[in-house]
Amino acid sequence: MSEGWSATVLTLFPEMFPGPLGVSLAGRALEAGIWRLEAVDIRSFATDRHRSVDDTPAGGGPGMVMRADVVAAAVDAVHGQGDARPLIYLSPRGRPLTQQRVRELAEGPGVTLLCGRFEGLDQRVIEARNMEEVSLGDFVLSGGEPAALALLDAVIRLLPGVMGKDASGEEESFESWLLEYPHYTRPQEFEGRGIPPVLTSGDHKKVKEWRRARAEETTRERRPDLWEKFLRERS
Repeated sequence: MSEGWSATVLTLFPEMFPGPLGVSLAGRALEAGIWRLEAVDIRSFATDRHRSVDDTPAGGGPGMVMRADVVAAAVDAVHGQGDARPLIYLSPRGRPLTQQRVRELAEGPGVTLLCGRFEGLDQRVIEARNMEEVSLGDFVLSGGEPAALALLDAVIRLLPGVMGKDASGEEESFESWLLEYPHYTRPQEFEGRGIPPVLTSGDHKKVKEWRRARAEETTRERRPDLWEKFLRERS
């Protein structure tokens, strides 16, 4: 995978990819070669006749844990020495994914994603392969695949040539620690609700000021944590 931004996904369910990434902006970019995708079945690296990828947790407890040796073999087959792409393990205990990290990934050569299942992954392989643990938020999914799809979608849309206008991503939520302002379009009136007059005034300066004020107001009310970051950045 030498040309374009490349993503390798290690998963027990390779049939889940490209999934939604095969349509819309990401799908067109995939067809155009702007980015490339390889989905690798972790189970193909199992060595026993049952193709086992998990085992009971050391110390007891419910569920199963993905084996270090099987996962390490899968990782080493696709992410060898000299691979400049980050190796990311999607995990609910990882650092929350931010727009800043998304932009950093978009500016790099690509990413290798490991999708966990069951109770998680043997800690030893996480440490041995120096994996970056990333979380989408404070909730638990049935596996890392939906998180991998979301991460890839967030990154791919920032790749050069994917979005029609570069400016379309500059005023979105989280780009400057502010949530996005509300949007309106036709019809002029909907169920007794009109479009704010300033947006149809033709005064671009006032429109910009209104949008900024609404973005600040929404962020202050809904995400005080982001509002504090915005104030720190501005000071």
